[in-house]
Amino acid sequence: MPRNGAHDGTPDGPGARRGRGAEDALGTPAGDRAATGRHETQEERADRRWNELLQEVRVAQTGVQILFGFLLTVVFSPKFTALTATDRAIYIVTVVLGAATMGALIGPVSFHRLVTGHRLKPQTVVWASRLTLVGVVLLLATIVSALLLVLRIALHSSAVPWLVAGLSTWFLLCWFGLPAWARHRYADGGRPK
Repeated sequence: MPRNGAHDGTPDGPGARRGRGAEDALGTPAGDRAATGRHETQEERADRRWNELLQEVRVAQTGVQILFGFLLTVVFSPKFTALTATDRAIYIVTVVLGAATMGALIGPVSFHRLVTGHRLKPQTVVWASRLTLVGVVLLLATIVSALLLVLRIALHSSAVPWLVAGLSTWFLLCWFGLPAWARHRYADGGRPK
């Protein structure tokens, strides 16, 4: 089996279009491969990206599982019956968001398991990355919803929406803003613009 991807019809095969406009299955233009500083085949790159993605998902999954486990126990506490209708609605939304988050973050593992052996590693990495990003967005929504519920019960203050908005902004900045800024700033192979 050739290492250049010819076995699965990917753009790295012997008759693949090279130069301007040619891309591999992970979306990297052919001319940009040398600029990354890595000399790896498409399969090696997919393996490396898969391992990196697994490490990221493990971190997120642990936090989500702890948060979701906590959320599931709340309904059994004596104070749950004292919640207002609004607080119960926020709780239900939070639990549903937590479940959706777990589904998205466990999805890459299931996806990989079901397509293993079918020579779809580069495509698996792309789809698993998308599921992970959806999971991170859902995690943000879950955390914001949980913060809203907890702070409403703990503070009984009109400042709660402002606190939640401030923390939401912080999460957005850390999780999305900073990476977007770095991606833009260092778009030329690691050199600042």
